[in-house]
Amino acid sequence: MKSKRVRGDTTFNVSINILLTLLSLFTVLPIVLLVVSSFTSEATILHNGYTFFPQEGSLNAYRYLLVQGRFILNSLKISFLITAVGTAINLFISSLLAYPLSRKDFPFRVPLSFLVFFTLLFNGGLVPTYLTYTQIFHIKNTIFGQIVPSLLMNGFTVILIRTYFATNIPDALIESARLDGAGETLIFFRIVMPLSLPILATVGLMSGLAYWNDWFNGFIYINKPELYSLQNILNRMIRNIEFLQQNSSLSGNVGSQLSRIPTTTVRMAIAAVGAAPIMIIYPFFQRYFVKGIVIGAVKG
Repeated sequence: MKSKRVRGDTTFNVSINILLTLLSLFTVLPIVLLVVSSFTSEATILHNGYTFFPQEGSLNAYRYLLVQGRFILNSLKISFLITAVGTAINLFISSLLAYPLSRKDFPFRVPLSFLVFFTLLFNGGLVPTYLTYTQIFHIKNTIFGQIVPSLLMNGFTVILIRTYFATNIPDALIESARLDGAGETLIFFRIVMPLSLPILATVGLMSGLAYWNDWFNGFIYINKPELYSLQNILNRMIRNIEFLQQNSSLSGNVGSQLSRIPTTTVRMAIAAVGAAPIMIIYPFFQRYFVKGIVIGAVKG
């Protein structure tokens, strides 16, 4: 009887491992195809389509990016600045709001929780939001135009952090600190925050991904090229290439040169360049990300 159970457990474990391996391959293969396509010649993709084993390789897409290197380097600095500052402020503000919402003795816990949840369901719309940020807060064409709107704090991250505080920070620990004379500020920074690294890393990674991949705020609030993030400058390059391709019927050598711009492979190279920093950073935060999501979603 015992041997059958062991055999059954072994079969189940093998099946699960095979399934997870297949799922991992389905996740990784599109990324591999993206990178391979960025190193493929434009003619090969146009004639044979996308393949993992191209007939002809090419660096033309990356050469085109190098020509635009000055703009890309500046946009990288802007993207790193926006991501770092925005994520840090997001964590700080969200944690400050989530902590009192997690305490059962906070008198305004219910109405504030309702207001936070309400923001998950409704928003004011693009036009009122744009008018508020540009005419009242005057963040248009400033670095805050890519930090504050829609990304600085949202109800989901507040609820996630609040749930973690409520379920993983013992009330007895806080009461003990109060008996020792600690105030709420000291409790928050010296006890609650150090014990909340998993959820902070999780929310920080989610916020960082949102800031890094965001292009909409730059599209709406930024008109100065020197303030473009990486996503904005890459989108602008794609639009420029499409414009040149559509007007490649010019006579002479200019028209023939425009027609040879590697449109498809440049798009692949742009996607690879934009995703590379996050792919490099993510493995260092993965264990905190998984732990924080699992623990923070146990109870609401």
